[in-house]
Amino acid sequence: MMHKKDMIFQERLNRHHDELRWLYMELYGNDAMFAELCDQMYEYYKARKQKLHNRDAKRIKEAEWFKKKDMLGMMLYIDNFAGNLQGVQTKLDYLKECNVNCIHLMPFLDSPEGRSDGGYAVADFRKVKPELGTMEDLAKLTDACHAKDMNVCMDFVMNHTSEDHEWAKRARNGEGEYMSRYFFYDNDEIPKQYEKTVPQVFPTTAPGNFTYLPDLNHYVLTTFYPYQWDLNYKNPRVFNEMMYNFLFLANQGIDVIRIDAVPYIWKELGTPSRNLPQVHTIVRMMRMIGEIVCPSVILLGEVVMEPEKVVPYFGTVEKPECHLLYNVTTMATTWHTVATQDIRLLKKQMDIVNELPKEYLFLNYLRCHDDIGWGLDFETLKDYGMEEIAHKRFLNDFFTGKTQGSVSRGELYNDDPVTMDARFCGTTASMCGIETALREDNAEKLEEAVRMDVMLHAYMLVQSGIPMLYSGDEIAQLNDNHYKENPQKAEDSRYIHRGAFLWENAKKRKEKYSVEEIVFDSLAKLEKIRRNETVFDAKADVYTYDVKENKILGILREDENTRFIALFNFGNEPRTAWMQEEGEFEDLFTGKKIELKDVELAAHGFVWAVRRK
Repeated sequence: MMHKKDMIFQERLNRHHDELRWLYMELYGNDAMFAELCDQMYEYYKARKQKLHNRDAKRIKEAEWFKKKDMLGMMLYIDNFAGNLQGVQTKLDYLKECNVNCIHLMPFLDSPEGRSDGGYAVADFRKVKPELGTMEDLAKLTDACHAKDMNVCMDFVMNHTSEDHEWAKRARNGEGEYMSRYFFYDNDEIPKQYEKTVPQVFPTTAPGNFTYLPDLNHYVLTTFYPYQWDLNYKNPRVFNEMMYNFLFLANQGIDVIRIDAVPYIWKELGTPSRNLPQVHTIVRMMRMIGEIVCPSVILLGEVVMEPEKVVPYFGTVEKPECHLLYNVTTMATTWHTVATQDIRLLKKQMDIVNELPKEYLFLNYLRCHDDIGWGLDFETLKDYGMEEIAHKRFLNDFFTGKTQGSVSRGELYNDDPVTMDARFCGTTASMCGIETALREDNAEKLEEAVRMDVMLHAYMLVQSGIPMLYSGDEIAQLNDNHYKENPQKAEDSRYIHRGAFLWENAKKRKEKYSVEEIVFDSLAKLEKIRRNETVFDAKADVYTYDVKENKILGILREDENTRFIALFNFGNEPRTAWMQEEGEFEDLFTGKKIELKDVELAAHGFVWAVRRK
């Protein structure tokens, strides 16, 4: 008689088997490798701890657990935040005080010092960086998080490995089996053909898509950096082994797997090698494998593309792929709006997102670990008189404090003197002008900068999806320029917002009228409101609300019981929202009764107003 656990696995496998096999055979046509995959899925299922099996069962019953309005994430670097994994475990009470119930641990797998790309050049998918701890420490941390009703997210780098990975080392020794796991060529004929159609990711710091290895007399595909070798997913051994790594990590108690650089996974000569159909096949298979072995685990896709290329990674309602995707374009458009004080493009972007099926869930954020690139809708901006090259230059000048009146203090990243293109970096607080105001000891500037910081977080929290804070933003942490003193970091300006978390400053959240206290308490109040109000449910209707003022963004959320209107002034002077709403509203943030009739907002002020039906 079949054991109950075995029956559960078999039922899940049966549910997906035919589609999974069909897709696998479409890519690989290899029965033996598919059989191995199924056998290994069973082994990883058996190896899964009982607590995780229980978590799987619970979340199958609550299939939309990650869509609840109380979800709030925080991205953090383990070493910067608390030294190591054990240190993070000691700080869970602080994270709970921040209302955080999902922590995104930035890359922590073993990677070579000085050639790690911030941890995204993985040398061993089953080993934690020694200075951060061990896999046992990770499992203990996830267990402790689960006990406090918190989730853990990690990065899974699928596109490439470090050149220090065992596969890469053996490939470099000329072992054919391992060379076939990458893209090797013994002359530059195919690399040159490839370069004709494939854009460069880092044309300034890492030009080209191939690296020549003189010791092997071969070229190897390196889309990102020379020390990151692209994996060849045309080889079923690569897919299988990477799925085993995925399941191994899931079995450490990880709840959210962030798939890094998803669009790049499949390469095809004569194409841009971005967003190819085979990528969607792989992600769909990954989704099914997860639902068979570890159904409590959800997939977060990193797709840094324009909306029409992002949305397909949700798959379809019938055949889903990623559970979550980053709302990248909205984030970039938000900062464009800060600089231009013009909400038209942001309104259009939000309208696009709001028209999507409610089953599609975005992760919303103001800042993350990475730079900010200007992936904007330049066709629309052209209609507003904003040409792409000139406008990018304006934005970069604004956020680096070079334009008149700018209080932002960011730094450029990958500044290309040929194309005049660049991205930029900086913490939210420094980009809002808090750093400038403090340096100038200007109380008026400081008040307005803090008001902008809080307003932007209020705006982020109104969007549908999961809001994600970047560690330090809750206490308005400033840029950290110490990276310039480290030769291994000095050339990468992204480290300006990857500084150590300042626990001394965190203590100031208890000091009345400090910047830290104002920002921390304001965010906490907004987060509490979001948790408690039904209108923030994922099923609520969401629209932009036209107030006949291009500096003020209006957002309407509505359910059967509540009409909620949020107004955000992106202008640096008081403006009026022209509107005539009937009835009495309550400003949820201030607790005051108000009328929404031609509402005047302070510079960078906001209103969260509700009327009960």
